[in-house]
Amino acid sequence: MLLEAMPAAKKNLDQRITLAFNKLLKDIGNQVEFELPDSFNKSKSTAYTLIKRNIYLTKKIKRRLEDDGIFCSCSASLGSSRVCDRDCHCGMLLSSCSSGCKCGSSCSNKPFQHRQVKKMKLVQTEKCGSGIVADEDIKQGEFVIEYVGEVIDDKTCEERLWKMKHCGETNFYLCEINRDMVIDATYKGNKSRYINHSCSPNTEMQKWIIDGETRIGIFATRDIRKGEHLTYDYQFVQFGADQDCHCGSSGCRKKLGVKPSKPKMSSDAALKLVACQVAVSSPKLKAMMSGKDVYQNGDLHIGSSQRALSSLPTYSCNCIGEVVRLSRRTDKTYV
Repeated sequence: MLLEAMPAAKKNLDQRITLAFNKLLKDIGNQVEFELPDSFNKSKSTAYTLIKRNIYLTKKIKRRLEDDGIFCSCSASLGSSRVCDRDCHCGMLLSSCSSGCKCGSSCSNKPFQHRQVKKMKLVQTEKCGSGIVADEDIKQGEFVIEYVGEVIDDKTCEERLWKMKHCGETNFYLCEINRDMVIDATYKGNKSRYINHSCSPNTEMQKWIIDGETRIGIFATRDIRKGEHLTYDYQFVQFGADQDCHCGSSGCRKKLGVKPSKPKMSSDAALKLVACQVAVSSPKLKAMMSGKDVYQNGDLHIGSSQRALSSLPTYSCNCIGEVVRLSRRTDKTYV
């Protein structure tokens, strides 16, 4: 405002700036091409503290064991010492076996902290910074590692995101596990934070209930050979400018923010699948399907089902999601 009110002073200042700029150009002489040192060009990975379990900076939501209501009925089969394999009801519902299960110490569906983490090593990639390579063969469906970090709420997460954005940070280690609960492996975590994205990944994140606590496990979606890069689909939620994808797979979506088109099984569908398997394995249902043995009023009657079933309408054994009427002939009551 002062310079606008005094045109002569403003003109004098402009002349002085021009003279100083011209003198600077003369001193510099011819322009010279130069490059910044590699230490400036290469992005430095955020220093972090190695931890084995999640550290809660927010209120820990842990359901009571009796509220889960998930207990397996697995038992050891002949010639095998493994219990609770892929047909374990707890495992099919993404829940570790608990003290309420009868599977014993030979259970293979243990909590993450009691499972063997696969051997892996940290490497530098050409376009994706740090990455993780399998240091042993991994079979499809096997547990690889747990994704751990600081568990924070949405408010803290938003504050950290803005702070990282203003600092020019491009590497994010955030994974949402529940409403108002996010795992942040930026400052504390394990090697899982270095697993890179791929549009055709060989592992996936699964949300499990471990002793009533929601935790994230990484499992192999196919057989992985020693020396292969471990990857999973970030299903990236964009925060800032678009980020190009450099996974190099044939089905690459080019951008990290693009969602995959393949639908995933919902929790309701998983429950129905397990319920169907439980129903089919039920002795009562098998007896009714075979037409030999049936349970009546709590007692087992042999050879009396054929006549009773012949007079009743038959339906498909998969009646999940339908309303079923259970009748009792003796007193003509039903529910």
